[in-house]
Amino acid sequence: MTTDLPSGRSAALVLFCRRPAHGEGKRRLARALGDEPAFAVAQALLQCALEDVAAWPGPVVLSPARSADAAWAAGLLEREAQIIAQPDGNLGERIAAVDGRVRRRGYRHVVFIGSDAPSLHPVQLTAAAAALERADVVLMPAADGGVTLMGSRTGWPDLAALPWSEATLGAALERLCRHSGRSVERLESSYDVDEPADCHLAIERLVDDRRAARRRLRELLCGLQLPDAPRRT
Repeated sequence: MTTDLPSGRSAALVLFCRRPAHGEGKRRLARALGDEPAFAVAQALLQCALEDVAAWPGPVVLSPARSADAAWAAGLLEREAQIIAQPDGNLGERIAAVDGRVRRRGYRHVVFIGSDAPSLHPVQLTAAAAALERADVVLMPAADGGVTLMGSRTGWPDLAALPWSEATLGAALERLCRHSGRSVERLESSYDVDEPADCHLAIERLVDDRRAARRRLRELLCGLQLPDAPRRT
């Protein structure tokens, strides 16, 4: 079911997602594990993100990577959600475009998450929304140098030129926001799952997580033929 977003101050939670497909997405995992395991991991990760979105008490936006997948996205949740497909452009341009559309529906506080950060928890999402009562921008750093969550109450500066595929992204994003006069609050760092080492980390971090989608993800990861975990120093 879909509905227009009403006006108000509640934080809107936006899930950027890609429809899992064989031979697309999770290419670093696919190179190490093969296309079929990478596809299975992408599906399981999406279910974890949907688990978070389904539990969110405020308005929800699902933003598929392709406009052709809007109908697919509309069937992902039983709860009400708005579907806003991502336009063409790099990730920064797409975030800015979707953010603008959400704000035109009356929301000042907008939080973005992706579909590959299984350690996200409702407590952290609530903390992000609360941070936007104090700061213009909230960021959750990722272990690989990116971010697993980003939210704003004022809209974003020009994100197009940021190094979206590089380990310097998180620092560059924070620096851009601060240089544009926005206050920034950072949450405790998390991780996303892009390569085999991240799978090992997820197995470790999710051992006590009782959420159903997380349990299924961990069982899947434990059953894969993963390369040995890197030694810790």
